[in-house]
Amino acid sequence: MTYRDLGIRPVINADSTLTRLGGSVLAPPVAAAMVAAGREFVDLAELHRAVGDRLAELTGNEAGYVTCGAWAGTVHAVAACLVGADPELAARLPDTRGLPRDEVVVFAAQRKGYEEAARLTGARLSARIGPRTAAVLWYAGPRFAEGAPELAEVVATGVPVIVDAAAQIPPIATLWRHTVELGAAAVVVSGGKGLRGPQASGLVLGRRSVIEGCRVNGSPNHGVGRGMKVGKEELLGLLAAVEWNLAQDETAVLAGYESVVDRWLAGLAAVPGMRLERGYPSEAGQPHSRAIVHIGPDRDRVVAALLAGEPRVAVGVLGAAAIALNPQTVAAEEVEPVLTAVLRALLASRA
Repeated sequence: MTYRDLGIRPVINADSTLTRLGGSVLAPPVAAAMVAAGREFVDLAELHRAVGDRLAELTGNEAGYVTCGAWAGTVHAVAACLVGADPELAARLPDTRGLPRDEVVVFAAQRKGYEEAARLTGARLSARIGPRTAAVLWYAGPRFAEGAPELAEVVATGVPVIVDAAAQIPPIATLWRHTVELGAAAVVVSGGKGLRGPQASGLVLGRRSVIEGCRVNGSPNHGVGRGMKVGKEELLGLLAAVEWNLAQDETAVLAGYESVVDRWLAGLAAVPGMRLERGYPSEAGQPHSRAIVHIGPDRDRVVAALLAGEPRVAVGVLGAAAIALNPQTVAAEEVEPVLTAVLRALLASRA
């Protein structure tokens, strides 16, 4: 069974690791790990803990927990900060009555919709740290930075800090920098974006107390995380993805991205009067460039033409008049087809 069997044309993704485009493509060992997991039954609690322990060992964190995505990871981590690993309190959520701390701080400058995950636990959102603060939910990346305090400043308050770094890989050091090096209680990362694991996966890494709380608040226990279950296939698939990423030469990978941007910028220079630039960092703040093409009022028509063309190409949009080509999600054999498609669409828009 393929997408084309269903009448759907696949997309070359020159945009980013967006959920609506499928996140990413699986790293080489992931599919085999998932198939192997699907062939046998297993005690899922044992597997959950073994995979979490292995992830902790690989990243230098105290403990790890696999979730069904970064949003779910936020729910689990917030619930852990509200009720810890107490099964009776966990079963009561989202009823937070009687809890000494029932607020989660999300700074006003960082409220872009993702904080709604915390509300599922019953927590009240606040903009200021106070006596009822159970945790601070702090978002990594440049689009969350303006107007928000630095992570070190928030950690220094002594309140548990949960860092949402869903799309912050690369660098792979995201798996330990915020927690091991900067002192956050937990970091939440998507498994299906930069890690190239199963799209329906994520992980929480950090303090053992938080991770044990995630377990109690997650499947198969009844509570707010009951439905956010992770299968044996996702567990082994995500572990395989993390191990594969840690074995890569990240410097070489990033250099490869820059070479792709070089090629695109050089090729697009053939369009007369087109303003081009190298945009750094990526839209999520990752340490690599994108090719920025300033099109003008025909931008949306070009974007639509690319998605309707053959091959279908998805590109990022920037401001009101530019597109961005991201090398992270483009395979080596797709680099030239992307360039050809963009050139064709740009020239057609000027005809």
